[in-house]
Amino acid sequence: MPAGFSEVPQGESLGDDTGWRRGSGISGAGSNSRDMGTDRSSIHAKAARPPRFVLFVVFCITIGGLLFGYDTGVISGALVVIKDEWRLTSTQQEFIVAGTTLGAIAGGLAAGFLADRWGRRTITFLASVVFIGGALIMALSSHYAVLIAGRVVVGLGVGAASMVVPVYIGELAPRAFRGRLVTLNVLAITGGQLVAYLVTWALADVRNGWRWAFAISAFPAAAQLCCLPWLPESPRVLIQRGHDARARAILQRINGAKVPLAAVDAEIAEVRESMRTESSTRYRDLLRRANLRPLAVACVLQLMQQFSGFNSTMYYSSTILKMAGFSSNKSATQFSIVIAATNMVMTAVAIAIIDRFGRRRLLMVSFVGMIVGLVILGVAFIFVVGLVTITKSQCGDYGWCSACTLDDRCGWSPGAAVCAATAGSELGDLTDVCEPTSGRERAGTWLALASLVFYVALYAVGLGNVPWLVQSEIFGQGLRSKAGSIATATNWVSNFVISVTYLTMTQHITASGTFWFYAGIMLLGLAFVYFMVPETKGLALEDIQRLFARGRFAHRAQPATPKVSSESAASIRHAAGSDAADEATDRLMDASRDGR
Repeated sequence: MPAGFSEVPQGESLGDDTGWRRGSGISGAGSNSRDMGTDRSSIHAKAARPPRFVLFVVFCITIGGLLFGYDTGVISGALVVIKDEWRLTSTQQEFIVAGTTLGAIAGGLAAGFLADRWGRRTITFLASVVFIGGALIMALSSHYAVLIAGRVVVGLGVGAASMVVPVYIGELAPRAFRGRLVTLNVLAITGGQLVAYLVTWALADVRNGWRWAFAISAFPAAAQLCCLPWLPESPRVLIQRGHDARARAILQRINGAKVPLAAVDAEIAEVRESMRTESSTRYRDLLRRANLRPLAVACVLQLMQQFSGFNSTMYYSSTILKMAGFSSNKSATQFSIVIAATNMVMTAVAIAIIDRFGRRRLLMVSFVGMIVGLVILGVAFIFVVGLVTITKSQCGDYGWCSACTLDDRCGWSPGAAVCAATAGSELGDLTDVCEPTSGRERAGTWLALASLVFYVALYAVGLGNVPWLVQSEIFGQGLRSKAGSIATATNWVSNFVISVTYLTMTQHITASGTFWFYAGIMLLGLAFVYFMVPETKGLALEDIQRLFARGRFAHRAQPATPKVSSESAASIRHAAGSDAADEATDRLMDASRDGR
């Protein structure tokens, strides 16, 4: 998944919402905010569903997530057409893809800096404007440099949306429904990617279809602009500015009229306390021994998320499938839809099962499954392309179509059954489309698709989500956003590195070698998870931090789970006002402040 998560407010994230985790028997003792008898527990224990106003607000905000997903996914289908139309080299294709990532790094950092000063609503407005501007630049681009500029502009919007949307929803959603409501942003991101694949497939044979695919993203952004006059500012921002009366009115509206005023005031007091805690810490505190180990865990997991090659698979899925033998741009894009749908469905599965199976176990399963998928994908490419490096001095040195068309300089002549340079060739039937001609090639083509789907499914169920959840759990309240910003910067920078090297690697170490290289990195990641990543399921935040303070390895750490009576469990469920699925999604979405 692209870096589409961000941290909800300090003091309002996992473990601080209720202090109890349903079914775990763990109490965050020692914190007044976790006393189930306080007034603020009633702020989320009564309503069966969120007010309609909240649903409207969340729907409008999650349009940003949809745009995030659409603008990162649309390049997959558009690139195979633009490459042919503009005769782009592999390096040029890589920078078109990486342009959005580069913009997202800057956009996320700027949004993180400005969101507290200008407010969440203002940043949402600016992101919508940027999305519209970027869409128009890309749709009207006349040459390569303009398209790159448009991709960078869109990236600014992607970075801003990835940072502000989850935070905005988390600060406006009632506590009992926060998990489910913030989850809508994750589904909007993966849904946006799926819509992008469908649009590029439908427009594959339309003249200038790729321009229309880029332009379409302006319409949801315009719809979001129309919603903004009815969106309130975040209560946290208003409290920060000293506008307690306005914050109180918004909290009463989003929590419902039946919520006692004392409960609202208690929440305002808690937000103030969390702000004081956050302001008392500095980045240098992360250099303390007790904080270095969790920082290493957070950063390495984010690094692994990108060096697994997943985002390259999503960005270049149509290109990969075309390389694998799906002969036309449309068929390659059509089967990419299966990959995007798999990502969306398995993300929903991860949200449903992560609290039941545990973070570490899902990571281990995810790593093993992705390694298997990458190894099989490499084998499939041997069937189709062979172990051929694209470094031949002459196009005629390539003996078959699949290897020939990987070289930007060359095209295949079906009539003459030879590979020839496209520049100045007298052959009139040169093409970059290769039809599988043998049973081995056809088997390799379908094996490539099956292994890609398997690989994406295992990514979405573990590595795509767990790093964001883990980094939101393993730091103390005052350091959570600071450590999260470093880990998220690691994610975006490594995303950029992978984006600008993928096609070049396939040419110099072969497509199979590239996938096996990613599998080797994943093997190192699996060892890291086994020895360094603790299981945090069912533990209060303080217990998680003590695991790292003791310096015990993850495979030796056994979380204690005190027993509680059935009567106590019943009272916990009543006070918490949410079921296990809600708690799972709540913690999953409380991720680090972004700068996918």
